[in-house]
Amino acid sequence: MLSSLRGAVRRGRPRPVDLSHPARSPLGSAVVNCVAYGKGGKRLEDSRGAAKALARVRKEGAGFVWIGLHEPHDGELAELAGLFRLHPLAVEDAVHAHQRPKVEEYGDTLFAVFKTVRYVEHSEFTASSEVVATGELMVFVGADFVITIRHGGHGSLGPLREELESDPAHLAKGPAAVLHAIADWVVDEYLSVTDAVRGDVDDVETAVFSVASGRHEAGRIYQLKRKLMELKRAAAPLDRPLQRLVERQTTLVPEDIRAYFRDVADHLLRTTEQLASYDALLDSILQAHLAQVTVAQNEDMRKITAWAAIIAVPTMVCGVYGMNFEHMPELRWTYGYPLVLVAIVTVCAFVHRAFRRNGWL
Repeated sequence: MLSSLRGAVRRGRPRPVDLSHPARSPLGSAVVNCVAYGKGGKRLEDSRGAAKALARVRKEGAGFVWIGLHEPHDGELAELAGLFRLHPLAVEDAVHAHQRPKVEEYGDTLFAVFKTVRYVEHSEFTASSEVVATGELMVFVGADFVITIRHGGHGSLGPLREELESDPAHLAKGPAAVLHAIADWVVDEYLSVTDAVRGDVDDVETAVFSVASGRHEAGRIYQLKRKLMELKRAAAPLDRPLQRLVERQTTLVPEDIRAYFRDVADHLLRTTEQLASYDALLDSILQAHLAQVTVAQNEDMRKITAWAAIIAVPTMVCGVYGMNFEHMPELRWTYGYPLVLVAIVTVCAFVHRAFRRNGWL
């Protein structure tokens, strides 16, 4: 089920836009959504406000609350932190962002950090093109709540929420199922962006080995390597946190959900392997490009040297006849001047032909 939307994205179909939920709530402008899910994963339509939604869920003894925020400040998160008893260190990380991917357990709350990525479309890849945009996604998971905090202008969870709501049986598995869906969505985005970057790598490779290859491809290669580094910084550190969720190092993820995280870990491994192969390929392309530049420079130097040798012939002869001695060879002969010119042209032609035969010109 979760793969259907991501498959549509990779095939070029746009994601559905999340227009069914209010963009603001009484909790503040940073709160994008606040929804309670009851027994069986059914959405409770009349639950508005975090406190009321949480009270209803706990009264019924089943379900959970899912609250989504976008770049909240301290004041906007303080009320939720008190209501759900979030650890101050985790709250500080969630507000200020710029965290490495990780999974930490604070008592009965799990705090996870993911790096989100987005491929930046461009008509032509240049040395200054943006290829990958990154953001952050923090997730608080408790026994009866999920709080997602998003940083950056992309990575909206609205379509993912709607997809989960279309499968109440999966939502009924609790907050851990939402955590898995988020991790799966994030890692699948890594795969999508990595596949898209392959097109830029192919373009650079084709340009370097083309007949009309320029000498300024190093800037594009370097820019692409920088963006691959951003992708690696987002994906590679997530390996250990996912292994922690798989290896029963937290009680907040039940056994039936761990199998799903194994699948996410496999996709992450595929992503990191692809990124490593692209990086190695770019290293080879860069070395080939530098070798081409060196060969071209050597060819230029040989041409300059050959023309300098040709020009040296008339320079030498003219230098001799410019010394103003009175007894110069053939100085007063009528055909002396044309003879010297013919001799100069003949010697220059002979030297030019020799250089052409040796491939210097």
